[in-house]
Amino acid sequence: MFYSSLGWEGWEVERKPVIPEGMPVLIDDDLLFEDGLQPRASVAANRWLRELPSSGCPSPSSWKYYAQILRAWLEFIAVYGVVLFDERHRLKSVLSAYAVHRTIGPVECRFEATTWNQHMAVLSSFYKWADDEDYAEAVPFTYKQAQTAYGDQVREVEANQARRRVPKPHVTIKYLDPDFLRLFLNALAGLGPDGVEDAGYRGRELARNASVAGLAISSGLRYQEFTYLLTTEVPALPARASDVPIPFPVAAGLTKGKKFRATWTDYAALAEVHQYLDLVRPLATEGSRWRPPAKWGPPLEVEKFDAFGGRIGGRRVRWADLRPAERRRLVGPDGGSMLLAVTSRGGPFTAWPTVFARASARVRKHEPRFPDVEPHRLRHTFAMATMQKLVSGYYERVARQAANPDGDDAWLVYLKSGEPLLILRDLLGHSSVLTTEKYLNSRELHQVNALSLVA
Repeated sequence: MFYSSLGWEGWEVERKPVIPEGMPVLIDDDLLFEDGLQPRASVAANRWLRELPSSGCPSPSSWKYYAQILRAWLEFIAVYGVVLFDERHRLKSVLSAYAVHRTIGPVECRFEATTWNQHMAVLSSFYKWADDEDYAEAVPFTYKQAQTAYGDQVREVEANQARRRVPKPHVTIKYLDPDFLRLFLNALAGLGPDGVEDAGYRGRELARNASVAGLAISSGLRYQEFTYLLTTEVPALPARASDVPIPFPVAAGLTKGKKFRATWTDYAALAEVHQYLDLVRPLATEGSRWRPPAKWGPPLEVEKFDAFGGRIGGRRVRWADLRPAERRRLVGPDGGSMLLAVTSRGGPFTAWPTVFARASARVRKHEPRFPDVEPHRLRHTFAMATMQKLVSGYYERVARQAANPDGDDAWLVYLKSGEPLLILRDLLGHSSVLTTEKYLNSRELHQVNALSLVA
């Protein structure tokens, strides 16, 4: 179940329980939390879940995911009579059985290697916590020390032996090359492979789909970041076209880990978005009677606004502080949603996986090799294209051409002072370059290493 404090005054407790709203709670089938005076393992499991927000996991969707992983483990070990905090040899034996079950068991129960590794990471985190808190006397995992290296930086890490091998990043292609990218954008815009209007296609909201996808590809925004982007957060279009990147701040309320970052976009992609904002979007939003459904909560009606915030219910609110669940409830002064992408009736549009899947299917009619494009593939595409331009010196050249001869140009200083991989790390908002490396293939990494040696 998921915790709600609604009606807590009638629970015969002295004060409101200190439990986050929406926190998952694991309950045994008999609805009991103890046997006599002895607490059950579910009590420890629920305590671990409640402490997730203060352990670097603030997202309710992650709480649910962690609880589902722990529940699946509890259900499986119960079949074999193993308890959550059992002896080590019994825990290791049932973990082996679980690995077989998730690898070659019934089809509906099998996990891909990446999913299995995510489950092992969560269970490992739980058992380490339980060991520190003296709940567990043993853990089912075996760890070995390993090293990771980037340049001259070497780190000691703990490797969980229960993890399965996955393909190296350069083996699994996660991005669109220029030819496939062109086909994809043409499909979103209702065009044929040759870029000419497809008279037989009856798609809707073509300007919205093509412009928002183009913005995501040119900026590296995550799915959540471009889906819940507000119109007021779209950068202004420069007076003149230029190849110099345009700064693009990303609000902390949208980013992974709730950390503000700044990426960039290009003039052509931004111009397409502004054309959608000026010519197409107003037809859906002006005078719209759309209101969020009751299950989302009450509407947040914006009385007046600027680039940084707006007045809601007589109180000034900063856009940067709003989370996705709050952003989709915003109603503009002239009607309709405040999100960048809207439906034909002015409500927020969020079904990008469906739009991208349909566009991919259209392209495959002409190019059978074309992959299914999910939102995160656009981010990988940005990373690949940006790294190629960084290692070739493209951005530095265009920044130098546009630089003010009488003073220092900020972009030129930034591009000259940073290594390509570190610049890309900042644009993507990664905490470590090791994460950024996974977005690239071996060719780009060899180029970066070669540049580092020359420097």
